[in-house]
Amino acid sequence: MNLIDMHCDTAGKILDSKNGESLRENPFSVNLEGMKKAGTMAQFFANFIYLKQFQGEDKYERLYERAMCMIRRIKEEVGACSKEMALALNAQDILHNKETGKISAVLTLEEGGIINHDIHKLDELYREGIRLVTLMWNFENCMGFPNSTDAEIMQKGLKAFGFEVIERMNELGMLVDVAHMSDGGFWDAVRFSKAPIVASHSNARSLCAHPRNLTDEMLKALGEKGGVAGVNFYPRFVREDMIAMREDLARHIKHMVNMAGIDAVAVGTDFDGFDYSDGTLEIDKSEKMDILCHQLQKDGFSEGQIDKIWSGNAMRVIEEVMG
Repeated sequence: MNLIDMHCDTAGKILDSKNGESLRENPFSVNLEGMKKAGTMAQFFANFIYLKQFQGEDKYERLYERAMCMIRRIKEEVGACSKEMALALNAQDILHNKETGKISAVLTLEEGGIINHDIHKLDELYREGIRLVTLMWNFENCMGFPNSTDAEIMQKGLKAFGFEVIERMNELGMLVDVAHMSDGGFWDAVRFSKAPIVASHSNARSLCAHPRNLTDEMLKALGEKGGVAGVNFYPRFVREDMIAMREDLARHIKHMVNMAGIDAVAVGTDFDGFDYSDGTLEIDKSEKMDILCHQLQKDGFSEGQIDKIWSGNAMRVIEEVMG
């Protein structure tokens, strides 16, 4: 069965590695052999930027340059696996790569705040191959506000520049990702965007009361918009006691399907994006994805339904937005 994983943070792990790890061979959750075993059709590689990594007047220039370094590095890594992998800029690329036996790498940006009110940087990122932008991480930025335990912050919506960015992303054919966003920002995005939006790595808040997760109302709205939510494997977003076994992930998927519809649930593992000592995670590598597939089969999901969750739903949105 083909897999599209809409979020991993392996690019940053490789860029910062001190032991010469590569995409082909590394001890992380995502590597070439693991993707092959998982039947991966497309892997979304997040270029995550920690907004407080640099200080000073030139911090945004340095943050932006780090993003560009990460983009260049992951392109180099994909190029080093050219017999097995290729960059994908649209749905046709993904399908062509699949036909030629190659895994597609889709580049994303996690923390849109690095463009710092400069819409031209968004265009530059598009030219560099970025096809999805997670508008914010866990800090306020030029576009809006993050998820928070502070109810006042959670109700704040997009800033004026946030609306401008979404409008331009719609024009370019970039996926608008509302993972990490405040509730107010989510509702602004889902109402304003002309194209379907995604929550690339978010779970159900009614099953795990973390502000990063989506409420039932949000899930319904996402489905009605034609978007998708990718189930996140990070234990902190799966259960409040931070245990994520196969049954727990399947429980989120079932609930998300019940709320948003079978066409609105995808996979966004968040592999390599968190501390693995923070909770208990059963499925911690790409090659273990069959464990969840078997659990969904056990829980009564049909092959067609699992295929939609595994890749069909994500592919539909990719085709509609990216072309």
